[in-house]
Amino acid sequence: MAKKVLMCGNEVLAEAAIMAGCRFYAGYPITPQNELPAYMSRRMPEVGGVFIQSESEISAINMVFGASLRGTRAMTSSSSPGISLKQEGISYLAGCELPGVIVNVMRGGPGLGNIAPSQSDYFQATKGGGHGDYHQIVLAPASLQEIVELTMLSFDLADKYRTPVMILGDGILGQMMEPVELEDSVERTADSEKKSWILDGCKGREPRKIRSLLLEDGSLETFNRKLQKKYTEIKDKEVRCEILYGDDSDIMVVAYGTTSRISRNAVEKLRSKGKKIGLVRPISLWPFPEKELRRIAEKVKSFLVVEMSCGQMIEDVRLSIDCKKPVHFYGRSGGGVPTEDEIIKEVEKIV
Repeated sequence: MAKKVLMCGNEVLAEAAIMAGCRFYAGYPITPQNELPAYMSRRMPEVGGVFIQSESEISAINMVFGASLRGTRAMTSSSSPGISLKQEGISYLAGCELPGVIVNVMRGGPGLGNIAPSQSDYFQATKGGGHGDYHQIVLAPASLQEIVELTMLSFDLADKYRTPVMILGDGILGQMMEPVELEDSVERTADSEKKSWILDGCKGREPRKIRSLLLEDGSLETFNRKLQKKYTEIKDKEVRCEILYGDDSDIMVVAYGTTSRISRNAVEKLRSKGKKIGLVRPISLWPFPEKELRRIAEKVKSFLVVEMSCGQMIEDVRLSIDCKKPVHFYGRSGGGVPTEDEIIKEVEKIV
């Protein structure tokens, strides 16, 4: 039976991870995601899980690596500067084909920046902030209820594809409060016995090896081809997006996460005035909804990308439509948040 509760976004994400079977969490404090590890410190012992406040962000991601080797559903979280420190470990997860969930509650940057919400880590998340030819699945919720759904999905995708998955939020989503529906009891723990690759001792067979150091001639290239085949499958099967008024619009606003909520209100106000405006909300930022945007580009006159950044997702929009239609941009950075009126003015400029 579902129950409706009022919680902040960071706590919702933590509870959803536990519902998804997460039984190992390691993290290090940084605003604006501190409610998440604080919640985990209380709840993990209650469900028989492990909570560790690590000595650093680097330690946290490597603890996730170790827990994943054993088949445990594991997660870490941080905010922008802390995620930068985790990049090497994320690359190691990808290089060893290990599942793991990483949460980034974005704040303003570069450098230490500030603690205000931002979306300026898009490149880092979707283009691979670490080294090597790898990708991670990136999911961007826009509401607290969607945080529940996408957090549970993230653990399933991580296990299914043996890959790191990032949940990309921001300081607004992490701190805001909304009512959400949670199941009273959800039995979704990782079934380690079905994970034939985990390190669980020899048990009368040859020892398993999991490594990313491949020095034999041609072995790393062969492995990278295997990874690319997996990424192609993910791009074919795991694209998620929401399209609003895609059939009769002249201009499509493209926005994700918190910015998509503000953009949706702006679009509805413009529609009430007879303007043919729609919205594309990428939910999976990688894989990006290229085919969906390409299809829409056949019908509309132009696009407006709205972000809390100086312009990062705009590149993926342009590439998706082969630059066949104009792509405009409006953004606020360093903790600035676009308003409905600002978005409406930008649309009216284009019209």
